[in-house]
Amino acid sequence: MRVLIVEDETAAYKNMVNALQTIDPTIEIAGNTESVSRTVEWLQNNPQPDLIFMDIQLSDGSAFMLFDRMKIETPIVFTTAYDQYAIDAFRVNSIDYLLKPIKPDELQRALDKFRRWMPADMGSYLSRLMALAPKPVYKDKILIPLRDKLLPVALDDVACFYTTNKQTLVCLKNGVQYAYVKTLEQIMTMLDPSRFTRANKQYIIARDSVKEITVWFDSRLLVKLNVETPEPIYISKNRAPEFKAWVVQE
Repeated sequence: MRVLIVEDETAAYKNMVNALQTIDPTIEIAGNTESVSRTVEWLQNNPQPDLIFMDIQLSDGSAFMLFDRMKIETPIVFTTAYDQYAIDAFRVNSIDYLLKPIKPDELQRALDKFRRWMPADMGSYLSRLMALAPKPVYKDKILIPLRDKLLPVALDDVACFYTTNKQTLVCLKNGVQYAYVKTLEQIMTMLDPSRFTRANKQYIIARDSVKEITVWFDSRLLVKLNVETPEPIYISKNRAPEFKAWVVQE
């Protein structure tokens, strides 16, 4: 069995690999992707795996955005850290739904369920799975709490979102910064992925604010925006090709 693991947290990926190989050493890990964009690219350029384990919250948005970009022909087991997140619905429309930290017996159950499925079951499943794809609705403004008021801010005016020490900042193109109450994970689900991307664990950046990209000594990218940022913005070596393609997209 060839398995693709869609997971943007290194520790969670390693735990999944160890658990799968403990249950069945013959399972082949065909690949690991960290985002919707990378998953689309991987599926378009590699032989289809037999099964996909997919985290719902990825570095560039919800896993369900994948269904808007391509036809899925591989069964999926969803994983998430969010307790009781529409579990009944996902168990009806997917092979299984696993809560992190994933327990070995639940992983075994998902694999057993997959192996019992007949071709007719698989065809029906894939039809239902495609129906899960939501029509994306992206915000054009956010509300910033400012003392006893709420300040509407157009996303056209945002250069980046930055997080540190459990605080999130909205950095505007005019250099003004505001504290914001949402996490980067929550923010990314509101944004159009053609305009904003999760650069790393600390930054979401706007495409039209990218001023300069430097190839760093270890193949990382150093990204400079049109405004000063609290810290340098680095793109990992693994995400560099995806990021460069995103910057120049039409």
